[in-house]
Amino acid sequence: MNPASICIVRLSAIGDTCHMVPIIRTLQNAWPECKITWIIGRIEARLMSLLPEIEFLTLDKNHFVAEWGSLRSRLSARRFDVLLHMHVSLRASLVSLAVRAPVRIGFDRARARDFQWLFTNRQIRARRNEHVLDSFWGFTEALGIGDRRLEWNMPLTAEATAYAQSVMGDGGSPTLLVSPCSSRAIRNWRPEFYARVCDHAVRRWKMRVVLCGGPSADERRMGDAIVAQANCKPINQIGRDTLPQMLALLAGATVLVSPDSGPAHMATTVGTPVIGLYAATNPERSGPYLSRQWCVNRFPEAARTFMGREPAELPWWVKIEKPGVMDLIQAEDVIERLDAFMQLTGGKRPVECAPRQFLV
Repeated sequence: MNPASICIVRLSAIGDTCHMVPIIRTLQNAWPECKITWIIGRIEARLMSLLPEIEFLTLDKNHFVAEWGSLRSRLSARRFDVLLHMHVSLRASLVSLAVRAPVRIGFDRARARDFQWLFTNRQIRARRNEHVLDSFWGFTEALGIGDRRLEWNMPLTAEATAYAQSVMGDGGSPTLLVSPCSSRAIRNWRPEFYARVCDHAVRRWKMRVVLCGGPSADERRMGDAIVAQANCKPINQIGRDTLPQMLALLAGATVLVSPDSGPAHMATTVGTPVIGLYAATNPERSGPYLSRQWCVNRFPEAARTFMGREPAELPWWVKIEKPGVMDLIQAEDVIERLDAFMQLTGGKRPVECAPRQFLV
């Protein structure tokens, strides 16, 4: 197969769209002349549109019915050689109906929840217990591509890079970036714990500490609480940047501390190591792909404490989003990971966490 056009359906979320980029790089390497169209959520497109060689068709999920009708009209006269249906949700499957393609590839039956198999005519090979990014490789393999290109090459705009430099200074000091919130509040850690980590980073490693995150009221409250409880008074940029600017902040940081969140995966795309905070979710499934060795993993304890079962007894996709689950992670756990990272690397990025990126 040597398709001239491929349409991808993957609407969200930020982290999963970050996982998509190596898949696109693999397709581009195999078929440089193939035109790739990506149907994506409007928020996620604000970041992914940094990839100028991809055609993006955006969809506002808050106005789904109207947006779906508009998308169908836009695609009514178009044909693609292949549809890669890479989003398991009924809404995404409805979107896939707007795409006319003879080859329609979806997940294997075990993973094709929400009746996804009804909207495809081919499935990827069944596998168990894969990281989300690894599961996406199944789609390139289904197309006969054996190579895997684990690279992102996310462009950084000059404007975003200048913004990051204005926040982080001349780079003379290592920078700890803290993105304290997940899209689900139950995965968030305590602000007093973040404050203790921030103070330790300044006291022990003379780090500059910067808080980052989105503009929601919950994220702003979290940032204010961390600043109020930290002696070091970190630079609070929560809600003050765009997604491309946040990507540049991540690119300039020494290390990121974050729960399971979009910024954890954005950091991976620009080579910044992540100390991930995982108890509600399993880092082996959804952790920062190149930094799982730096994560604090309390998912096994969460399985025993809140589910009364061993992790291996739970379905791979299970999340343990129970009140108090993140309290299984203590400030000392994160401080230990930060110290280990700084001692091993001297505040420099490990080679395995350094995908290429460039300026536009």
